[in-house]
Order: sequence, then structure tokens, then C-alpha cells
Amino acid sequence: MLSQLRLAADPALLVGISTSDDAAVYRLSDEIALVQTVDFFPPVVDDPYTYGLVSAANSLSDIYATGARPLTALNIVAFPDDLSKDILRDILQGGADKTEEAGALIVGGHTIVDAEPKYGLAVTGVVHPGQQLTNAGARPGDALVLTKPLGSGIITTASKIEKAEAHVFDEAVRHMTTLNRAGSEASVSVGVNACTDVTGFGLLGHLRGMLQASKTSARLSFSQAPIMTGAWELTAEQGHSPSGTQRNRTYFDSSVTWAPQVHSEAYRILYDPQTSGGLLISVEAGKVQTLIQELGQRGVESAAIVGEVTDGKPGRITVVE
Repeated sequence: MLSQLRLAADPALLVGISTSDDAAVYRLSDEIALVQTVDFFPPVVDDPYTYGLVSAANSLSDIYATGARPLTALNIVAFPDDLSKDILRDILQGGADKTEEAGALIVGGHTIVDAEPKYGLAVTGVVHPGQQLTNAGARPGDALVLTKPLGSGIITTASKIEKAEAHVFDEAVRHMTTLNRAGSEASVSVGVNACTDVTGFGLLGHLRGMLQASKTSARLSFSQAPIMTGAWELTAEQGHSPSGTQRNRTYFDSSVTWAPQVHSEAYRILYDPQTSGGLLISVEAGKVQTLIQELGQRGVESAAIVGEVTDGKPGRITVVE
């Protein structure tokens, strides 16, 4: 929709909507650029406090995907007038605690009455102009690294009908509430070529966005993709998937070639809409082991090399076993 609008141009806008990046970057001076993003969604877990944690981590992730440091955040709230305000308080406390963990401040926000609760943050950060990470710098020969396992959409969907075991759900929550700060800091330290976070469009959707912006293609290995405990069994064997999986498949699959050896149900993982998913990083092959080491030293336990960037039609992805 934004592409259909007449939008003003400004040379100080370093990153805008043209590459579908995670956040906008606006140069204020030679030393400081402002980074802005916004995200909110309905509950993906039942516990209000945990919902606040997850939603805040998800909102902050777009700042981390640019290599920036978050400074302030505004609450965005939709809440029914027939639910206890204690629930809203717990949601906001979860958001405040996760924002504090990120070293940022809640400085206000806006609330409306709505039939369904929704919560998220508008976040502002800073980065040195020219040092921001974008999704448009992936180069042929780069390795693709994913910092969190896939499957949160599958597990949270199954949990709503009590089909996910407690330890499976708890692990998913742990991943969803983990900030992408360590992945961002490692990426900046090593000097990667491109970065985005994996959220609602799934791994394949966000990879396609990176490849289109970078005018490259990629080869992705399904067997190398990290998967949350229990997610494969829940989806491939029991058929649990969120509705967004099929929407993603319908929208993106024309850009994907599936090798014959790939499991027929692999799409359920690779198109699974993630909440507060990991960073997808494109890094020179000669730096990839250094990046993996840096991630490990910062406590990123699930980082994996999942593919490589190639020459070819922009946005094309070949999925191999």
C-alpha cells in the first residue's frame, strides 16, 4: 500500500520503505542516526505478563536487526473494557521489564478500547550513520546464519488446544522472550553484510525479502535449519500449523524451488510465522566461523549456518535437504 502513495523524499533518510527493511534510519548528524520501528499483535500466550515479555522482545528485535541500540519505547495498547485492568497491568509490566532488560525506557504510549487485546511498542534507537545493518547487502558467496530455532508459531498454535507438552511450550517461550541483542552485537563486531529478523513471514518469506533487496538468490538447507523441540512432531505428524503458514506459502512459494529429496512437510517449518524469532544474517564465508564463535560467546546457543547466497534471479530460493 505504501508503494502506491506519493511520499516525500529526504537525503537524510538512510533506510526507508524501498527495501522493506525492519526499521527506518534517519541521519540527525554525522555521528547520530535515529532508528524507528513499531510492532504489536494479539496474545500468542495466555499469561498476560509473558505476553508482555514476548511482545516487547519482538518489537525491540527490529532495532537489533539494524545493529542499533534501543533508547525509548512507547506502549501501543488495545484492550477490552470488560476485562480486568489487572490483566492490562501485567501485560504492561512484562513489556516494561523486557524493555528495561534491553537498556531502554518506556516513556508513554497510547491506548484504545478494542474487543481483542493487542500490545506492542514503538521503539526508537540510535546508530552511527553508515554503520546500520540492512537487509540489502547480501552478496553471492555469503553464508546465511540463523540465531534462533524455528517453530514458535506451530507450538503456540498447538498450545491453544492443549496439544503442546509443557516443556515444549516453555522452551518456545524462552526463545520468544530472549532479546536479539547478543546476535546484533556479534553481527556488528564481526562486520556482516546484511541482517533481518524472522517473524510473521517465516524464514522463507524474510529470506526472500533480503534477497530481493540485495538482488541475489540463495540455496537453503532444510536439514541445517534449527527447529524447536517438539515442533516437527506437532506439525509434520499431527498437522498443527497456524493459518499464517498457508498464507505465506501461497504468497512466497512462486519464488521457491524445492529439491525432490526435501520432506513434503518441510514447508510447515520454513513458512511457520515466528513471534520474536531470530536474526537471519548474511556474512562473508571467511567470517562465518568467527561469527558463530562470537554468537556462542554471547550465549546464542542455537545459531546455525542454514544456507548460502548465490547469483541468480533476485529473490529466488532453492531448498535442498
